[in-house]
Amino acid sequence: MDLKIVNYGAGNIKSIQFAFQRLGYNAVLSDISDEIIKADKVIFPGVGEASSAMKMLKKSGLDSLIPQLKQPVLGICLGMQLMCNHTEEGDTKGLGIFDTNVKRFSNRVKVPQMGWNTVKNLKSGLFNNIIEGDYMYLVHSYYAEHCNETIATSDYDIEYASALEHDNFFGVQFHPEKSGRTGERLLKNFLEL
Repeated sequence: MDLKIVNYGAGNIKSIQFAFQRLGYNAVLSDISDEIIKADKVIFPGVGEASSAMKMLKKSGLDSLIPQLKQPVLGICLGMQLMCNHTEEGDTKGLGIFDTNVKRFSNRVKVPQMGWNTVKNLKSGLFNNIIEGDYMYLVHSYYAEHCNETIATSDYDIEYASALEHDNFFGVQFHPEKSGRTGERLLKNFLEL
């Protein structure tokens, strides 16, 4: 399987590559449009700050490429947030793939949310053999608002969308590559889509 990770300088890429290696797949970093278009599956990761990440995407032209992809695409953490319409982080316009906005958690809770949290209201093949209330690992200060494309939710101050799906695009707020067997199962499900 030709598996590409979008390389735009944002994210802890090694842990994602290692997670796929454990499943027997080689995920290759690429910022070359022709290579990404031809891939069987695409991972769009992200750790960092939204406005600077979007600048890097624009610089390489990947901001216009990603929404046009036809194969299954998985956005992880900031990658998922950048696929939304807008994020409050840096007042950043997103790629508009998911019809929702990204907000900052209130000061009523410790920010960032860091650690394990449950996922529930699971609604997609992405969650095959994953049980309601299973735990995933999260580190984030911003969250995607609940919308029609929500396929999983988590609670932290409020209920928010911890996973989204629109056509061939999937997004998860949590880090499957750091979420033990449950995260590994989700990555395997993505590869089987």
